[in-house]
Amino acid sequence: MDEISKFTNFSHEQLVSIIAKNKDRGAFKILFKYFAPRLKSYLLNFKISNQKAEDLAQETMLVLWQKADKFDSAKAKISTWLFRVARNKYIDQVRKQKYTEVNVDDHVDLMVAAEKTDQNLEEKQNSGRMQMALQSLNKDQLKVIKLSFFKELSHSQIADATGLPLGTVKSKIRTAFQALRKELGEY
Repeated sequence: MDEISKFTNFSHEQLVSIIAKNKDRGAFKILFKYFAPRLKSYLLNFKISNQKAEDLAQETMLVLWQKADKFDSAKAKISTWLFRVARNKYIDQVRKQKYTEVNVDDHVDLMVAAEKTDQNLEEKQNSGRMQMALQSLNKDQLKVIKLSFFKELSHSQIADATGLPLGTVKSKIRTAFQALRKELGEY
């Protein structure tokens, strides 16, 4: 007796049960011979190529082979289960096509960034370092630096505004610069 003829009186659901328990190839061959062409025909209704329909039908039958133990005949017939699996396989395939995979290495030369794309980040980093360096100055040095560079006052205007002698203003600016250079280093 060959491996297929011993299953001639079994229902499809019983064959699935045999596959789940024993991974019986004869039972699978019967189900494959019956369902694969029907699944392919069903999938062709989705307006896909003959080859794609055949591939999806085979993938569906592979699910049957691998997950026969997941089938519950109390919930559905095997035909219902297989056609649902086939439909889901088709949907997965459509989703994959929707988001085609791109090899980034193939397009690196086309990705030319605008000039100075990191300029804002660099300016923020510079600003943060400058703020920290300014905090290292004493109160008098900070005051003359702010008046000189942020308010853009001349040395004599700073002397008038602070009541300090011109030489003292120049000296405080010079020592403030030395402190800033020391704080900022090569930067």
